[in-house]
Amino acid sequence: MTQWVENPQGGRERGPRGLLRAWGEVLVRPRRFFRNGVAPGDQAPGLAFAIAVTFVYVGSQMALTPAGVSGYERIAAATGSVYLSGAIVLSAACFLVAPLALHLAAALGTLSLLPVVDARAGVSETVQIIAYATAPAVFAAVPIPAVQLVAVFYGFVLLTIGFSVVHETSLPRAIVAGLVPAVFVFGFAFGGISAFEAVTEVTVTPATATG
Repeated sequence: MTQWVENPQGGRERGPRGLLRAWGEVLVRPRRFFRNGVAPGDQAPGLAFAIAVTFVYVGSQMALTPAGVSGYERIAAATGSVYLSGAIVLSAACFLVAPLALHLAAALGTLSLLPVVDARAGVSETVQIIAYATAPAVFAAVPIPAVQLVAVFYGFVLLTIGFSVVHETSLPRAIVAGLVPAVFVFGFAFGGISAFEAVTEVTVTPATATG
């Protein structure tokens, strides 16, 4: 999980600058990024990327909608310090939840790929694809359901493109294979299902009231 390939390519430059470069490139040139930026056995940069996205997402949530962060208010009440509770929640989210969720999602993605893609890349590449596909999730912390929904949907689009490019399969097959890990990552972890319910409730309720 911590192996670093000696000669990184594309968006895999190390350090904060490398993270920002990878974030920007995967958002605007995903096919090029996944073609050049995913290397066999080189999971560490992808894991660091997912941790950075989680840090921004959870940190922004605590700043904008602290009530929506699981356990934050209870820990704050117990410790009596918003700073200490914030550090505890961020540490747990970044260094415990994010790595576990990433590898669980990769396992789900690998199982989903089995029946639809014969000559596929390895598990390591799947881990990296899912990690980099979380790039738009930094916007999912904005307390506007429509913005959250767009962010997680674009994450699913990136995951699908990544599966298609790296595992060398068609987009329809990539959509099928990516659906389960996408629901887990973007639907549950980044709140896509809640955002969808909020958006549909807003659009359906006025129509019901009018009728």
